[in-house]
Amino acid sequence: MRRIKRGLPGIGCALALVMTGVAAPALAKDEPADGVMPQPPLTATPSDIPDSDIRAWWNLTYDRKPPAPIPGQDYGMDAATGTFRHPRATPLVRTAPNFPGQLDHWDQKSYRKNVDVLAFYNFIPSTGHTWQTIVDFGQKRYMYVYYRSGLGIFDITDPRQSKLVYRRGQRIAAHGKRDIVNPYGKSDGFGAANVQWHKGLGKYVMVQAFEVPRYGVMDEKYREPKGVDALKHSQGLKGFRVYAMDGPLPDQWQLIAERTTDYRHPDAPYGQQQGSGALDIPAWTGGKYMFLSTAPDDRFMLTEFADYIYTPGYQVWDMSDPANPAFVSQFAAPGQILGDPDHEAAYLMNPRAGNRTSWFGSRMPPFMTRSPDEGGKIAFGAMAGLGLYALDISNPADIRIVGHVNQVPKFAGTEFDNVDLSQFERTGYIFSNGYPMNDECYEPYKDIFVVDARDPAKLKIAAKFPRPTPPADAAFTDYCQRRGSFGPKRSGYLTQPGRFRDGLVSYAFYNAGVQIFDVKDPIKPVIAGYFVPRFPTDAETGGQSQGNLTYGVYVEYDRNILWAFTNHGFYALSSPLLGKPMFKTPDKPWPPRP
Repeated sequence: MRRIKRGLPGIGCALALVMTGVAAPALAKDEPADGVMPQPPLTATPSDIPDSDIRAWWNLTYDRKPPAPIPGQDYGMDAATGTFRHPRATPLVRTAPNFPGQLDHWDQKSYRKNVDVLAFYNFIPSTGHTWQTIVDFGQKRYMYVYYRSGLGIFDITDPRQSKLVYRRGQRIAAHGKRDIVNPYGKSDGFGAANVQWHKGLGKYVMVQAFEVPRYGVMDEKYREPKGVDALKHSQGLKGFRVYAMDGPLPDQWQLIAERTTDYRHPDAPYGQQQGSGALDIPAWTGGKYMFLSTAPDDRFMLTEFADYIYTPGYQVWDMSDPANPAFVSQFAAPGQILGDPDHEAAYLMNPRAGNRTSWFGSRMPPFMTRSPDEGGKIAFGAMAGLGLYALDISNPADIRIVGHVNQVPKFAGTEFDNVDLSQFERTGYIFSNGYPMNDECYEPYKDIFVVDARDPAKLKIAAKFPRPTPPADAAFTDYCQRRGSFGPKRSGYLTQPGRFRDGLVSYAFYNAGVQIFDVKDPIKPVIAGYFVPRFPTDAETGGQSQGNLTYGVYVEYDRNILWAFTNHGFYALSSPLLGKPMFKTPDKPWPPRP
């Protein structure tokens, strides 16, 4: 058992926040005689839920799923101000209703301020989300654009004339069809990747994270036992793979290690590994310690999200020898572990308990400006409905809570998803936000919060970023009218070349494109520029994720190039706010080579 410095009231030292390999009995599993889980009726009651874990979670509280608000009555446009009034709470839905005052078409205009478009590339491995990774080999710079079953490698040495040099798996072609080349095997793909220089090997090392699907398997876990079983017994890796890289292309890589995040069952084969696997891009800078977002086993299931069963915590691995990664510790925040009385008590204290909607736990690894082996002592954990945590990581084998803050519940959509540390060392302030998951503004607005972290033990929400507003020549007065999803996503990743820029931060903002903020004074952010692309046509996406417009931004701070990733392709951008762009590889390669 590990101690807690700060936690929720009533949670004592008996709550194990860090478990370092101590075995615990697995929860009972349902084992139908015919091997097929029975399908319950649509009106779920405790006796209708075959999976014992989902049934135990359901029985902890009563059903508080929010009712569906009425467009134009419970929420909608304010005629006097021309602004949108968001609903107070909504369930997670696949198709959100429209409201009076929305456009009746997908806006084909684009808008920009202090931004120039250098090029557009119509490569889309997924209309919902992609990851990016940049690495320099020789005198060339390469960018990996990918999402699970689709990968494209581009030579972006000159971003104005980037070239696709390798492709595998799917991409979205005309009318939403999947154009597949050299497909990945079933339950395989290209995992969320981090490339760093490893001094011991004297070469680049790539870590790829693998997880169970987060959506598309089911709609409501308490009604669909086959979906629950599919996640619990996913036939792919739940964990990560490590590759030594002798060049930019996959045939120049060597697989040197594979690990499951199910540390209690390290030798379990595919299909028997428990937990979620590793979510998103591993937090690693090439040194000793790597941090992951993961639910390591089927005890981490105290989450309200309807179509996902896990609540991820944090995991630490020793990467001194990348060919032999060694498990170090597992962290859980109060309110994550099913079957643990203290965790269940903390879960029930959360005002979101029972809403069958909110995500609980992390979606990304903890955020830090420096790894513990580089002298880092504090990390920040965005754990959605559980809140934002300041963590003492000085001893990675014993992660402790230092501070905590939460917000007024705002669901659907996820809360406290991303943390931006670009101004932390300069000012002591950090930025954190959730993001929308329903289209048509069918949920509360997701603010970007300015958090005073000058004393990590006393985290405090100090301000909010301004809400983007349309330019004067737009045919709408609020971005909610533009249709689709509106709100912040993320400000890039720690793998961005140069990582940060003092006084400036950019966010992908879905139907509001990329919004660039002047944050020289972090408690008074100002919108300084933007690029809002057109919506795709049906011929480009076949209507797939039509409203999921700009879901990613990735900035080359060492070359002053901004990449915007959309559901119809990606854009290379420049801005005088960043500085004069460079169209060759920089003198210092990325990632850094100490």
